[in-house]
Amino acid sequence: MLELLLTTYVFCYHFQLDDPLIQLVEDYKWINFFDFDWRLGIDGLSIGPILLTGFITTLATLAAWPVTRDSRLFHFLMLAMYSGQIGSFSSQDLLLFFIMWELELIPVYLLLSMWGGKKRLYSATKFILYTAGGSVFLLLGVLGIGLYGSNEPIFNFETSANQSYPVALEIIFYIGFFVAFAVKSPIIPLHTWLPDTHGEAHYSTCMLLAGILLKMGAYGLVRINMELLPHAHSIFSPWLVIVGTMQIIYAASTSSGQRNLKKRIAYSSVSHMGFIIIGIGSITDTGLNGAILQIISHGFLGAALFFLAGTSYDRIRLVYLDEMGGIAIPMPKIFTMFSIFSMASLALPGMSGFVSELIVFFWNNYQPKISFNAKNFNYFCNGNWNDINSYLFIIYVTPDLFVLISIFLPVIGIGIYPDFVLSLSVDKVEAILSNFFYR
Repeated sequence: MLELLLTTYVFCYHFQLDDPLIQLVEDYKWINFFDFDWRLGIDGLSIGPILLTGFITTLATLAAWPVTRDSRLFHFLMLAMYSGQIGSFSSQDLLLFFIMWELELIPVYLLLSMWGGKKRLYSATKFILYTAGGSVFLLLGVLGIGLYGSNEPIFNFETSANQSYPVALEIIFYIGFFVAFAVKSPIIPLHTWLPDTHGEAHYSTCMLLAGILLKMGAYGLVRINMELLPHAHSIFSPWLVIVGTMQIIYAASTSSGQRNLKKRIAYSSVSHMGFIIIGIGSITDTGLNGAILQIISHGFLGAALFFLAGTSYDRIRLVYLDEMGGIAIPMPKIFTMFSIFSMASLALPGMSGFVSELIVFFWNNYQPKISFNAKNFNYFCNGNWNDINSYLFIIYVTPDLFVLISIFLPVIGIGIYPDFVLSLSVDKVEAILSNFFYR
């Protein structure tokens, strides 16, 4: 909770929305022998996922209150996973990015193997084999870029972004990074670990997996494949659009045939990730902004749906859909929230899923008008609440409803006023796309 408040404070008072460059830089020498730096920073591409990570992790920690067996270890692993995710989103060094990428794998494996379902060891082993296998390609790509054209390794993102490579070598680097990020996103056919993992994990762990972990793969595609390897990305971008379209159709069709509620939501998540792949492959400011908006939107929706599936199981001990008929009678509030978030996942107008998917699909014609007024936001950040005190009231809600309402508010907010989220990334997106037209 304190970390979320600190992150929000830094965003309100120290982050400049109209600056596409790296901000809040932290650069220290770490290992002199390898010329390895501890280099962190935030820009318009990473600020959204960082805020999302802090928000979802806080709610997932609150949602883990029913965990009583080794609860201290459980929460420690969740915070360790949080550290790795924040480090991945803020790293400005390729080798540090790889270390943070690997750091969050161990907590996930332990959370799965110790607090999962009956097949927890199978799902945990499958998860670690897939992700560790993808990490081999990531390490090879990092070392290849860092060692190319220099006697000393250079892992700085900014330096690597200005480096030119032979086309054949750049394609090899691109394929290596793509395989690593395709496993984490996931992209078909490297998605089969996801349904098993979600089907066995505790629902607070599922909130982090669906809300944050999958978004790390999409973030890597933009941060490394697009920003560092633009020529290869322009070659593969039409195929990304095709793969994204196939993924939407295939995963949605497979989802409808699942009896297990958590596996159905998992396949739905794979389908929604297809929209992000299409936006990344579009190489347009509208498409890429839509992909980033979909990253944030699905982070909220995926976390909410898995929380609902888990808290429903805690009450009725049922997870198969053909056995769950009539749950509106014993759980009217949960049923209502389940209906709302299901409609949001179906892209109901007025919800965050609608506007993000609409922008991705209409990237040829749609031109968003970014009109976010920072003064209005700072009005609230500065604590000027006197004018609205009369509208504030306190009601008693259960912990479950508190988590759901906390997610529901940004889903509605983004659906009604998406320009706030778009304003975070619009300048950075223009800077990334300039590599494709002026490099």
